[in-house]
Amino acid sequence: MNPTLACTSDRDPLSYRAGEPMVFSLRASNAPAGARIRWRRTGDDGREERGETPALATALDRPGFVRIEAELLDAGGAPVARFDGGAGADVDAIRADAPEPPDLDDFWARRKAALDAVPMDGATCVEIASPCAGVRVFEIAVPCPGGRPSTALLSVPARGGPFPAFARFRGYETSWSPAAYDTPPPAELRDDALVLFVSAHGFAFNREPDYYAALREASRSNGYDVAFDPAQNADPATAYFGGMSWRVLRALQWLERRSEWDGRSLTVFGGSMAGLQSIWAAALDPAVTECRPRIPWCCNLAGPASGRAHGDWFVPWVPGLGYYDPVHLARRIPARCRVVVPQAGLGDYVCPPSGVMAFYNALSCTKEIAFVQGATHFTFPAEPAQIARRSAQPTPSSP
Repeated sequence: MNPTLACTSDRDPLSYRAGEPMVFSLRASNAPAGARIRWRRTGDDGREERGETPALATALDRPGFVRIEAELLDAGGAPVARFDGGAGADVDAIRADAPEPPDLDDFWARRKAALDAVPMDGATCVEIASPCAGVRVFEIAVPCPGGRPSTALLSVPARGGPFPAFARFRGYETSWSPAAYDTPPPAELRDDALVLFVSAHGFAFNREPDYYAALREASRSNGYDVAFDPAQNADPATAYFGGMSWRVLRALQWLERRSEWDGRSLTVFGGSMAGLQSIWAAALDPAVTECRPRIPWCCNLAGPASGRAHGDWFVPWVPGLGYYDPVHLARRIPARCRVVVPQAGLGDYVCPPSGVMAFYNALSCTKEIAFVQGATHFTFPAEPAQIARRSAQPTPSSP
């Protein structure tokens, strides 16, 4: 058996108050002879502590999260297992670290008007080979502002409808991978619902790898990878997220015109950047009835610049990004839409827990969230020792 390292807090990881002690216990399994534990504590207070004990006590003096990174070292000092997690204090009081743009609603009204000004008459819908009996698959391209069409693959049950609909988005790296541009495998198709697989980038499907590599290279700006350029993001009208959000909304507009849709149930979902796109969809398209953003990216984009704990991979903050930040768009998700965050990681500092919690706190609809101890952006513990859950119903005054 491989060595493992786990850690738990002495209480529900979301239950602490500012200033209260947080006690963490580290436990190694299948450790080699002579192994030892080394840990590092950081957090939203900017403070750092280090140690080599199996338990530690700390506290946080403000609403936010403490991060515990630990390694199990063999007798020679090489890491053989890792842990990344933590706990929060006064988490219900965590809010956005930058104010909402004062013209946010006007901005999106203008963007929707620009989208509606581009007719969908030139849309194409071409049936392609399906990997699944009983399900038809179509490649979609719909005219859209922003320089590229909105493109997607649509699976439709061969039997008569109408059906509920699902719109699936892809994460940052996955959006450029074969998982995003090849025909989906049978496991992702359904014979009881429409499923729309939306491209974030407006590309064609089932093309050669060089096509996608060239498109990604063309989408970079000033030496930054796609969507990361501060100069491009300074103006929300030129940010890469602008074209991406248009493509999201256009794909849903097209889907909602399909006669096979039942007109009642539309779920949007995906992880990381796909969670971000799902949130845009729920905030900006009133037809969306459920949003399931797993490990949602870009929540509270001003957090790193405000001193919040963060990892090495994040979009540099400029105020133009505030127009796309889920912490602000959360308030636009109507009460009739249910939001479920099925996974947030207490060790995920690509999507820091303080940002995800700020998004959750801003919601006024029916909502649920689950924070997993020891989960990072790319790893999930086989047997999570702690899962902290929150849920709430809309207040009577909610829209």
